[in-house]
Amino acid sequence: MSHPEHHYIHRVGWLRAAVLGANDGLVSTASLILGVAASGVGQSEILLAGTAGLVAGAMSMAAGEYVSVSSQSDTERADLAKEKAALKQAPEAELRELAEIYVARGVNRETAMEVATQLTEHDALGAHARDELGIMDLTAARPLQAAFTSAVTFSAGAIIPLLAVFFLPTAQLVMAVTLVTLLGLALLGAMGARLGGANIGLGVVRVTLWGAAAMGFTSLVGYLFGVAVA
Repeated sequence: MSHPEHHYIHRVGWLRAAVLGANDGLVSTASLILGVAASGVGQSEILLAGTAGLVAGAMSMAAGEYVSVSSQSDTERADLAKEKAALKQAPEAELRELAEIYVARGVNRETAMEVATQLTEHDALGAHARDELGIMDLTAARPLQAAFTSAVTFSAGAIIPLLAVFFLPTAQLVMAVTLVTLLGLALLGAMGARLGGANIGLGVVRVTLWGAAAMGFTSLVGYLFGVAVA
């Protein structure tokens, strides 16, 4: 009988970027709006600042994700190139090294050598990449995917507090932005936990509390140091 299992590890590459982007879009844009609103400016100035924050934030997230994940990808390629050269120069030593990895994991030495030999004959570089370097297709760095995901989810998160600014009067702005952003953070925490197979309640609390703290601090800064624009 088959024994199907539903795992989540294949989502880790884009899910991390998606949660980071959406969370940053919600928190940074809402915090910017609250900080500007606390300084006493009008609705048009708040909307302009929030829109600029959305565009700049999305581009910044995309560029930052691409650069950082590209660095990881460069490191992976460099290690794979080094491993490929070692397999050509000292195949026997690499075979013994692979077998020792399995021995360290609890396989008896004879079986470990047999497994290492068979895997080497099938795909030597793939075996060393997976078992020696920890590089797997499921978790390999994908810069373009991370950049696109972050930009899109940042924009999706940032649009929520911006809509509150657009549709509600300035007198109700601070409370409305705070409430819709907290609801958005709670939803994001629940969705991220659900997609990642984690505890939904813990995800909601973690994302919402940290977001609320960031918004509160930024609003306080805007209140203390903001200057109304004539």
